[in-house]
Amino acid sequence: MELKECMGAVEAMLFAHAEPVSAGRLAQALDMDEDTVERVLWALQDEYDRPARGLQLLHLEDKWQLATKNTWAEPVKKILDTRRNTPLSQAALEVLAIIAYNQPVSRGFVEQVRGVDSSSTVAKLLEKGLIEEAGRLDLPGHPVSFATTDTFLRTFGLESLTQLPPLHDDELPLEQLAATGEMPENTQPPTEGADG
Repeated sequence: MELKECMGAVEAMLFAHAEPVSAGRLAQALDMDEDTVERVLWALQDEYDRPARGLQLLHLEDKWQLATKNTWAEPVKKILDTRRNTPLSQAALEVLAIIAYNQPVSRGFVEQVRGVDSSSTVAKLLEKGLIEEAGRLDLPGHPVSFATTDTFLRTFGLESLTQLPPLHDDELPLEQLAATGEMPENTQPPTEGADG
């Protein structure tokens, strides 16, 4: 692998990994020797040290991490705050409640309860870090399941899921409803509505 190709590969791995990673681990992924990868990392660091660049390559003890330069901290903070602080739509709150009370659940289960396509809402909740993929369910097609995250707990001021408010006492929890396949008349999912 040529030097430029190696630099591109290392840069891509650092970006995708997002957390600090050792030169040894990068070398292993590239099937290269660690010394060569170390040289590539130092060359990349020199490249990022140019004033016009928005990123920097940090050397943290024996690990490396891509990060934004402090110079651009304010605009980076603003764009991240804008993304994180966007209020949740009614659809997002509905999907979040269904997942929180019944996790792990598939998107298909969420859509069955809501009665509308929920793919974009699930994607938004994943982006906000309120839910995460929790493996695959032992159902036909092995659909991806979703569960809430620690971010969900922090956002809603909960220490654990046991602090979620109880569902209506006179109705079965949605998890039991899913098992029996029957829903009380007053809890039928809506047949109309927009996702979002």
